[in-house]
Amino acid sequence: MPDTSTSHYPAAPKVEPTARHTLAVTVDNEPGVLARIAGMFSGRGYNIESLTVSETEHASHVSRITIVTSGTAHVIEQIKSQLERLVPVHGVRDLTIEGEAIERELALVKVAGKGEHRVEALRLAAAFGARTLDATLNSFVFELTGATDEIDRFIAMMTVVGLVEVSRTGVAAMSRGPQGM
Repeated sequence: MPDTSTSHYPAAPKVEPTARHTLAVTVDNEPGVLARIAGMFSGRGYNIESLTVSETEHASHVSRITIVTSGTAHVIEQIKSQLERLVPVHGVRDLTIEGEAIERELALVKVAGKGEHRVEALRLAAAFGARTLDATLNSFVFELTGATDEIDRFIAMMTVVGLVEVSRTGVAAMSRGPQGM
């Protein structure tokens, strides 16, 4: 009787799960730093889902870059290692593995409509806690701050009542607790 414990076909490749990670990167605030970081991502085929940059320490010319990306555990470790090797980078923290970080995003959402669509847009905005920044007889501009998935839900609902335009800031994130960067 032939041995059936071995196969002539290769085993199916093991598929590693991908996860979304939020990275906080402190850098010197100087020309070209953001381009180098974006170039590192694009050159290696990594995707940036969200990117925010702001100077955090004016006197010492230090900025904080918050990057949301996805990948396998190995890919995320590669990204962090490659970021740490860039010359203007002071530090890289993976807020996702440090614990539940506080993440927020701001969106401006323009909706146009009349009659029942207009009334429904106002009801949805109130239900989500969105502020009305501008109102005309034919349109509204709402401001909503919250978690990315909440903003995604708000935009999806507004699509039904007359979504015209969306502008989003990207994720701003910070770890919980007393420690700083």
